[in-house]
Amino acid sequence: MKTVKASIIGFGSIGQGVARVLLMKKDYLEKEGIDIKVVAIADSKGAVIDENGLDLEKCLDMKAEKGTIAEKKMTGAEVIEQVDHDLVIEVSPTDVITGGAGLLNMQTAFEKGLDVVTSNKGPLTLKFKELNELADKNVCDFRYEATVGGAMPIINLTKEVMAGNEIASIKGIFNGTCNYILTRMLEEKSSYSEILTEAVDLGIAETDPTYDVEGIDAAGKIVILANTVFGMNKTINDVDRTGITQITYEALEICSKNGKTIKLIGEVKKNGSLTVSPRLVPIGHPLSVSGTLNVASIQTDLAGEITVTGRGAGSIETASAILSDIISIYKEY
Repeated sequence: MKTVKASIIGFGSIGQGVARVLLMKKDYLEKEGIDIKVVAIADSKGAVIDENGLDLEKCLDMKAEKGTIAEKKMTGAEVIEQVDHDLVIEVSPTDVITGGAGLLNMQTAFEKGLDVVTSNKGPLTLKFKELNELADKNVCDFRYEATVGGAMPIINLTKEVMAGNEIASIKGIFNGTCNYILTRMLEEKSSYSEILTEAVDLGIAETDPTYDVEGIDAAGKIVILANTVFGMNKTINDVDRTGITQITYEALEICSKNGKTIKLIGEVKKNGSLTVSPRLVPIGHPLSVSGTLNVASIQTDLAGEITVTGRGAGSIETASAILSDIISIYKEY
């Protein structure tokens, strides 16, 4: 049995999802030869630490009751630097403009020789090459399946399962909020602003939905795919991006009468083209999924076109991808 001491840096929706999944899958992990012992959790107000292993149920209860697990005034980077452990589960809030605290957290982890599993796309959209080089230099595993499609497997699919295939392009719907808005506009014969308000009320869209509706979130995911799958060195500034804010119900209705729909499609091509924009998709096409679903179509030379669909958001769904990465690193073969 391999004991892995881990920290969870960020204890919002996804961080709590990770804690719940680790509790749910404890027996499964033990069958795989892995004992995950969470020795530290940090949120925006501080940290809680127990080098013998925290009681995750109590931590979840404390977060629900008090809004924080903080017992010590420490940042995530300070926890990574000072606590003896093996794995950093970095799930702090995404910032694609500066990289946010997540960038410092990942750099600190690699400099200490710690493995990192993350759902935080911000640092990878800005410093992908540098982070991977730092991980390699310090012989650290760096896994980030959860950054692109939540529960939808795409990075490990292209890098491992489809090894040997030459990939020409990857395109798809990489933002469930935009997909929900476009789906509901047509269903309800409503305006963009009306359905956006509904999405915010339901918690599907953030109070400030700019990242989603302007295509910034999808652009970040396209950058990660470009750099991971095609070996590019792109940043979010390299994406030709248009969001969905100008789409009207009338446009959707006209398209529908002609057997098509409008979807926000992100695409990366082998030739270096990176785009996010609304496109016409035939109704019934594999990319014509509805609601909050994500979908990716991978064009290959050997396997042809492979399409995967899944939930691109949600705390448990995203945590499932994080769990998969953890098992990939530590499973005893």
